[in-house]
Amino acid sequence: MPLHSLQKAQLSDRIKAEAKKLGFFACGISKAEFLGRDAARVEKWLENGMQGEMQYLERNREKRYDTTRLVENAQSVISVLFNYFPANELSPKSHYKISKYAYGKDYHYVVKQRLAQLLETIESITGKRQARIFTDSAPVLDRAAARRAGLGFTGKNTVLINRQGGSFFFIGHIILDLELTPDGEIRDNFCGSCTKCIDACPTRALSAFELDARRCISYLTIEYRGEKIPEEFHGKWKQWIFGCDICQDVCPWNKKATPHNEPAFHPSELLLNMQKTDWENLDKPTFKKLFKNTAVERTGFKGLRRNIDFLSRK
Repeated sequence: MPLHSLQKAQLSDRIKAEAKKLGFFACGISKAEFLGRDAARVEKWLENGMQGEMQYLERNREKRYDTTRLVENAQSVISVLFNYFPANELSPKSHYKISKYAYGKDYHYVVKQRLAQLLETIESITGKRQARIFTDSAPVLDRAAARRAGLGFTGKNTVLINRQGGSFFFIGHIILDLELTPDGEIRDNFCGSCTKCIDACPTRALSAFELDARRCISYLTIEYRGEKIPEEFHGKWKQWIFGCDICQDVCPWNKKATPHNEPAFHPSELLLNMQKTDWENLDKPTFKKLFKNTAVERTGFKGLRRNIDFLSRK
């Protein structure tokens, strides 16, 4: 159907309906523009050095803060949430823990494929667009864009929280040259006086609405490339060897989290059967069997081995 015969609101509703059919938990729309308020917040965070070794956050800042710089003639940002909350966590016999988002296939593949299908559907209605697909893979303020699209609010743990489903979601976007009806940004905060995430963080990485990545277990187990973990964190990691879910696990909003139904995110039998001694004797061939095409490849065998050794030492 030609675009001129569809109202913006009707097309926007159609896009959201198609997103739901493709398995996305939620879909919202915002205007492509400069994110001034968020830019100021991130700049202050960077000035304070809280990004640690993540130097990529210091590059392409003009693009990160302005979605119109990522796609020529960009007018709208379509944002989606994809559930990754598992039905079951790794067995207590595993002893060591990895973040839930890394249980199955690398989310970049899965979410991008679904977004490509959504874009294909849009183009079947409107004709070819100038568009790009993103999921944690380019200079985009993912949580800010999702918040502006009405998909959630920013929690005290700095994570995007959806009031219908919690926070165990991947975020993806399509930025395109199509004028759509934007949803209302969620400016309110719904944490109230709760500080469970701050109180539960064993390394004191959190203060209200701010994360010091240099102290964050997720950063230290994945992004930090040092050969040795700083000694001050010994005994404080709670057995996490890749990522950390503590601040999300204690969040009351995640009582609303429901298990995903995406087969690609289910853990393999090999991962489910891992026990403490298996982790401590992990070799490179087993690492490859366990984590090929998963998010854990980011830290690599050497990084994961470093993390396990740090936790297993007396």
